[in-house]
Amino acid sequence: MADAKVIPFDDDRSRSGGGSRPARRRTGAAGSGARGDGATAAVSALPGGRLPEPSEGAPEAPEGAAAGAAAGAQQPRQSHEAQEPLPSAADEAGEAGGSGWDRRIAGGLAFLRRRVTGEYEVDEFGYDKELTDQVLMSALRPLAEKYFRVEVKGVENIPSEGGALIVANHSGTLPLDGLMLQVAVHDHHPAERHLRLLAADLVFHLPVVNELARKAGHTLACAEDAQRLLELGEIVGVMPEGFKGIGKPFGDRYKLQRFGRGGFVSTALRAGAPIVPCSIVGAEEIYPMIGNAKTLARLLGFPYFPITPTFPWLGPLGAVPLPTKWTIQFGEPIPTEAYPPEAAEDPMLMFNLTDQVREQIQHTLYKLLVQRRSVFF
Repeated sequence: MADAKVIPFDDDRSRSGGGSRPARRRTGAAGSGARGDGATAAVSALPGGRLPEPSEGAPEAPEGAAAGAAAGAQQPRQSHEAQEPLPSAADEAGEAGGSGWDRRIAGGLAFLRRRVTGEYEVDEFGYDKELTDQVLMSALRPLAEKYFRVEVKGVENIPSEGGALIVANHSGTLPLDGLMLQVAVHDHHPAERHLRLLAADLVFHLPVVNELARKAGHTLACAEDAQRLLELGEIVGVMPEGFKGIGKPFGDRYKLQRFGRGGFVSTALRAGAPIVPCSIVGAEEIYPMIGNAKTLARLLGFPYFPITPTFPWLGPLGAVPLPTKWTIQFGEPIPTEAYPPEAAEDPMLMFNLTDQVREQIQHTLYKLLVQRRSVFF
């Protein structure tokens, strides 16, 4: 398989596939313009289609022959009309449906051809927009819509253009909340924007997961990559709690952990991008973590090894998340463009903005929990 061609991230070129020429309809020689012979030609050559009077000495044509010649002159038109009836509404509907399926099949085959030949584009971070839209989002969408039934609120608070930093709480033992957040932005934003998540280095050390994360637009959680994406006008997602949030015990659910040292605020200030707080309810209960096998976690190189009511007791079946009802709410954006460039070096300002974002997320979590009828409904 050929290697994918790497292009600059801000290149917005698209490829258009060539369509096939429609099949031309062939007509037979017995059409309306075809010439006849014998008696038929004589009949068509005279006004009214009458046979010529027999001359003296010439044999008189039988009456049956004249009748047959007249019938032969009318036969081509009657058979032509019988062979080509007017199309019915049902036929037209069937043809339209068939062409729709043809286009889908042709599009799928063209997609596979580009995958095999390497004729697709990725940006400088490895993001494959075509693969994300057509495959990865299609695989995650049923999980969001049918299984977790994610309800999205306040998506209009995400800017329609330009960069923005979405800061969300992190929970759930496994990072499914980040994937559902990506689907929420992708499917619900009116401008169809894409979320670029900042992930921990562990994600990029795991086989297969590493490649899928890069293709989906995720990148390492470092200030340089985050600032580069924001300056390019991308929507960037960060979960500052990290492993402290996703691996906390079930008894501490919906209690935000420490937000680090405010590095995300400094990045937003340097890029002049607004900060959009985001609160996610429902992820805490998908894997209720009642214990942590720390020794096993150290042996495997994981930050924690969760013990839940179903895992590891039920084996692979215990890894199936519980079908909780989710709500994702985006809060009012906090602007940063009014701050001077040196503000990113002010520790007190970073502390205040970090605390403001954290308090807004925590307050929204409590409000959503009060409004929630049930964990599963």
